[in-house]
Amino acid sequence: MSLVSGAVSSSTRDMGGDDESTSRTHRHNDGTDDEGVESLGRQMSESSICATEDEEEDDDSKLHLGPQYTIKEHLEKDKDDESLRKWKEQLLGSVDVTNIGETLDPEVKIISLAILSPGRPDIVLMVPENGNPKGMWFTLKEGSKYCLKFTFHVNNNIVSGLRYTNTVWKTGVKVDRTKEMLGTFSPQLEPYNHVMPEETTPSGLFARGSYSARTKFLDDDNKCYLEINYSFDIRKEWPAV
Repeated sequence: MSLVSGAVSSSTRDMGGDDESTSRTHRHNDGTDDEGVESLGRQMSESSICATEDEEEDDDSKLHLGPQYTIKEHLEKDKDDESLRKWKEQLLGSVDVTNIGETLDPEVKIISLAILSPGRPDIVLMVPENGNPKGMWFTLKEGSKYCLKFTFHVNNNIVSGLRYTNTVWKTGVKVDRTKEMLGTFSPQLEPYNHVMPEETTPSGLFARGSYSARTKFLDDDNKCYLEINYSFDIRKEWPAV
């Protein structure tokens, strides 16, 4: 899972400090997938817009991409290719090109994150303006199944290769780092909802306790749209509702 990473992930990753990164490709609501839509995006340059503390977070920054295009420029390119034109129109959906077609940089606003667990009310986590929730942001029960849902807006231009990275520490020791690909998204008036696959929190004496974590949302140009620094607990039972 993205938000709480390996510290509350399935048993395939233990608590012993495995730094293995994971990535998944997801199919979007419009029927396209990441491999198809990333041709509209840019590749990453060496100069990262979002500085990171861990060198491993910049692994992809060694790639070199082509130029960035506005939505209008995307539509003008290959306009004589009917099949490609229809595919682009399908990707863009109901985007009003007259209002945003000249804007180069995409804008992504993460509205909320929610933890969904069967038989439990959703834990909806609103994102503070400064990205740093005060105190314990949430508490999870050990051995419980859950998945994470992101709600976010995309404006101005297509955001290519939106992903998040998540690093978790316990008592000052890094216990996990996870990287997940969310996909490529076009601007639209309605917010996107992206639900991650179900996972299970660890259980046992060594799994319980307090954790600190840092989550980032970036695109394939390494532009950082949000950084969240937070703390959470894993306990024997769910907190009272």
